[in-house]
Amino acid sequence: MAIGYKGQKSGPVGSAALTPEDAARERLRLRRTALWDLSEVRWATAATVLFAAGGLSQLAGAPAAVFWALYLACYVTGGWEPAWSGIQALKAKALDVDLLMVVAAIGAAAIGQVLDGALLIVIFATSGALEALATQRTADAVRGLSDLAPDRATLLTPEGERSVDPPALAVGDVILVRPGERLAADGEVIDGTSEVDQATITGEGLPVAKGIGDEVLAGTSNGTGMLRVRVNRPAGETVIARIAAMVEEASRTKARTQLFVEKIEQRYSVGMVVATLLLFTVPLLWGAELQATLLRAMTFMIVASPCAVVLATMPPLLAAIANAGRHGVLVKSAVAMEHLGQSTVVAFDKTGTLTEGTPRLIDIRVLDTALSTGELLALAAAAENPSEHPLAQAVVAAARTAGVRVRDAEEFGSVPGRGVTARVGGRLVEIGSPGQLLREIDGSSDLRAAVAALEEAGQTAIVVRVDGKTAGVLGLADRPRPDAAAATTAVTGLTGRPPVLLSGDNHRAAALLAAQVGIVDVQAGLLPADKVSAVQRLQREGRRVLLVGDGVNDAPALAAADTGVAMGRAGSDLALDSADVVIARDELTAVPAVIALSRRARRVVTANLIIAASFITVLVVWDLAGHLPLPLGVAGHEGSTIIVGLNGLRLLRSSVWNRSVQSSQRPHTASRSTAN
Repeated sequence: MAIGYKGQKSGPVGSAALTPEDAARERLRLRRTALWDLSEVRWATAATVLFAAGGLSQLAGAPAAVFWALYLACYVTGGWEPAWSGIQALKAKALDVDLLMVVAAIGAAAIGQVLDGALLIVIFATSGALEALATQRTADAVRGLSDLAPDRATLLTPEGERSVDPPALAVGDVILVRPGERLAADGEVIDGTSEVDQATITGEGLPVAKGIGDEVLAGTSNGTGMLRVRVNRPAGETVIARIAAMVEEASRTKARTQLFVEKIEQRYSVGMVVATLLLFTVPLLWGAELQATLLRAMTFMIVASPCAVVLATMPPLLAAIANAGRHGVLVKSAVAMEHLGQSTVVAFDKTGTLTEGTPRLIDIRVLDTALSTGELLALAAAAENPSEHPLAQAVVAAARTAGVRVRDAEEFGSVPGRGVTARVGGRLVEIGSPGQLLREIDGSSDLRAAVAALEEAGQTAIVVRVDGKTAGVLGLADRPRPDAAAATTAVTGLTGRPPVLLSGDNHRAAALLAAQVGIVDVQAGLLPADKVSAVQRLQREGRRVLLVGDGVNDAPALAAADTGVAMGRAGSDLALDSADVVIARDELTAVPAVIALSRRARRVVTANLIIAASFITVLVVWDLAGHLPLPLGVAGHEGSTIIVGLNGLRLLRSSVWNRSVQSSQRPHTASRSTAN
C-alpha cells in the first residue's frame, strides 16, 4: 500500500489586520510613493516655476538681468541632476544622453537664446520626472506583493496570549487568528473552523472553508471563525517571502532587448556627437552664419538622441511583471517575461501539475452482500483514521465528506508495504494492497475482476477484509485539476501545437490522464535526466520549450527549458528555485494567460520602438532638410519619450490581464501565435 505521492505544500504569505477593504486601501495608500518624495519631481517643479517667473518677467518688460537670473536659476534646478549623471558617465568612459541635453541648453544660452535653453531644461526635467514616476509606480506595484505581512501576530503560550512580530515566530509555535485578521504565517489549523479569503495569494474568487488539519497561508484573510494555527514555516521561508525575493531579482534583471538597446546607445551617441560637430563645422567653413548653424546643430543633437528608444523596452516588461504578480503569477525576471511569449511548445508534468497531487476515493466495490456501501466505507475509514498514509487520509476524507461517522479504532497496527489492521466495533478490519492480500487469500474471481477493473481505469486498488472475509475493494486516484483540460486547449491555440506530457509515472496512468485533458504526445516512466533529455530533444527540433512542473524531479528540466514554470503551492523548494515563473495560485489556466500577457507586452515594446524611431526620423529629416525650431524639436523629442513611457504603463491595468485571459481562451492559428 506504500505508494509514492508528492507532498502538498502550502503557499504564500502574510498581511495585517484591519477589515479587508480598509486594510487594502490603507496598504495601497502607504505603498504608493508620493509625487513629492521623488527628487526628480521636486527639481522639475522648481525649474518650471522659475521658467514661468522668467517668462512673466520678460513679458512684463522687467530688466534683462531679472529674467536672465530666473532663467539661469531654472538651468541650475532642472539641469544639475542630468549634468551630474552625464559627468559620472563620462568618468566611466561613456557618453550619456542627459549630458548632451544640458550641453545643448548651455549652447542656446551662449548665443542669447536663453528662453529656448530654459524651455529645453524644463521639458527635459519634466520628462525625467514622468519617467521617474512611471518607474516608481511600477516598482510600487511590484513591491506590493511583499506588503501582505501583518504587523503583529498573537502567539499562544502556557502563560497566555502574547503579541509578537511575525518574523519572531518559529516552527511549532501556535498562533491565534481572530475573525477578520490576516494570517501571520504559513501553518496548519489545529483548532477551529472558518472561511479564509485567499484571493491575495491564490486568486480564488470565493473564501475557502478551513478546518482542523487544513493548510493556511500567511497573508490570507480570516473570515468569521477563530483559528488556532501551528506554524510550519519560519517567516523568512514562507512562499510570499520567496516570492518577494523573486520580484526583487526581476527588478535587477534587464531584458535582452533592453541590453541590446543600451549596447547600441553608446555607439549611437558617439555617432550623433560626430554628426552634430560636422553639422556645425562644415557649414561654417562654407561661410554660414554662426547663430543659425549652432541652433541647427543643437536641434539635431536634441531630436536625434535615443531617449525614447531606451525607454521603450524595460518599463512595459516590468509593468507586465507587476500585473501578473497581482494575479498570482510571479515572473522572476524581465528576460523570463520576454521569453514566455516566444514559447512554441508547452510540456506538462503529471502528478501535482496536471493533477491535484493528492489521492481521492473514486470508486467503492462491495463484495460482501451483508455490508452496504456506507458500512464498508465506515469500517475502512475507522481503520485508516490513525494512519498518516496519503491513501488512508483519502479514505477518511471521503467518509467525512459523505457524512459517515468515523468511529474510534482499537488495536491499530500498520505494516509498511502491507497495510493496516484495526478493530472497529469488535470487528477485525484489514486493509492492504491487492498484491499482498491476494497472495495471502484465495482471491475469488469477483475480487480479481474488481481489482483489474479499477486498475484498468487508472485507479489504485486497496482491498478491505472484515473478520477474515473479503468485504470490498476501494479505488483511489489522483484527479486532474478542474482547469487542466481548459489549460491544455488554450496553450494549443496559443502555440499552434498540442502540449507534451512528461511524467515519471507508468505509461498507463499517464496515458489515461492525457486522454482526460486532451494531450496526445505522452512520454512516461521518465527519470529526472530523461525529462531533461526530452526537453533538449524538443529544443534541437527548433522549439522554444515552456515546461510546467512542481516536484524535485522536475527541477533539472525546469532549469533546462527555455522557460520553467513551477506550481507555487504544491511545488517543492527546488522546483520553485529552478523555475523562471511561479504560479502561486496553482491554477493551470494562468499559464496560457501569462503567455498571452507576455505577447501583449512584446507588442507594446515593438510599438514603442516604432513610435520612437518614427519621431526621431521625422524630426531629423525636418532639421536637415528644412528649419526645425529648437522649442518644437525639444517638444517633439520629449513628447515621444513621454508617449512610450505612458504606453508601457498601460500594462499595469487589471483590464490588461483580463484581456490576456480572454485572448488565451480564443482560437488562434499557428502562424499568428508564433508570429507574436
